[in-house]
Amino acid sequence: MADDDHAPISAQQAKDLFAHWKAAPALVLAVSGGPDSVALMWLAARWRGALSRGPRLIAVTVDHGLRPEAAREAREVKRLAQTLDVPHRTLRWTGTKPSTGLPAAGRAARYRLLAKAARASGATHVLTAHTRDDQAETLLMRMLRGSGIAGLAAMARESEREGVWLARPLLDVPKSRLVATLGRAKIPFADDPTNRDPSFTRPRLRALMPALAEEGGDSRNLARLAARLARANAAIEVLADGAERYLALRDRDDASRFGFDAAAFAGLPEEIRLRLLRRAIDRAGHEGPAELGKIEALLAALDRAIVGDKGQARLKQTLAGAAISLNRGRIHVDPAPPRRG
Repeated sequence: MADDDHAPISAQQAKDLFAHWKAAPALVLAVSGGPDSVALMWLAARWRGALSRGPRLIAVTVDHGLRPEAAREAREVKRLAQTLDVPHRTLRWTGTKPSTGLPAAGRAARYRLLAKAARASGATHVLTAHTRDDQAETLLMRMLRGSGIAGLAAMARESEREGVWLARPLLDVPKSRLVATLGRAKIPFADDPTNRDPSFTRPRLRALMPALAEEGGDSRNLARLAARLARANAAIEVLADGAERYLALRDRDDASRFGFDAAAFAGLPEEIRLRLLRRAIDRAGHEGPAELGKIEALLAALDRAIVGDKGQARLKQTLAGAAISLNRGRIHVDPAPPRRG
């Protein structure tokens, strides 16, 4: 990619952006109508048109039913998709909307509907228009919430969700290049005012970006930091895999039981122990992913018990639907009984 963050994306650069998904049978393009997603559809259509054989493209717009302009914007996306010879569908998030946590709920509904559309059309991937700017904002949001290394790695180029793969071909591209691309092609796009609504976290962080950039915290450097943390996280996961193979012990009589030797566990680095506990709890539990802070507190309690009583210590706690016990020098992680009521 060119160093100029305001240069339009060329046909050759578009080819490079999408080359990884050339062999897919079909791709769903998530197109809201804003500049990023419209550019995604425009670039993907140009890329697909230059191939003798390639994946089918299906553009999908999710109308969350939160703004009266959304239906009109979906129709405009459909008209543009028709000019690009890309089939288009509009899906609607129906039902009662939550009074709190609306952005997260809307995002979950969007991915659920996109995955459903992908399965119905035989697509293996849903392509979203997340940019380098989005990656930088995601890193800042997770940093302020105290995320661990895995969270600070921010968004991956590919990740699995709702049974399909989410792909982010524009993750290294600044938004300014997408706007320049649409400007050169004279393609209009919608302006969603919620992207500037200070009642939401991401727009508030977006407003801080110019000041951060003056101190060196621009989107390029923040995205680079996320990439380096992703690299470190991948290396730690490999080490955790090895530690799990070394420590793991499954009861022959009960495949759901999982445990490991407490003394050997205590000798591992703290980050590895945290990851082993999280894996075991997420595997045995039935109340969703365990929070990092609660796993850290559990590990501290285990460490105190292991050190304090020379193998005779006992401890029993529940977390995220899993029962964690220390008894006779062995840590076990089992499914916890359902909560009453």
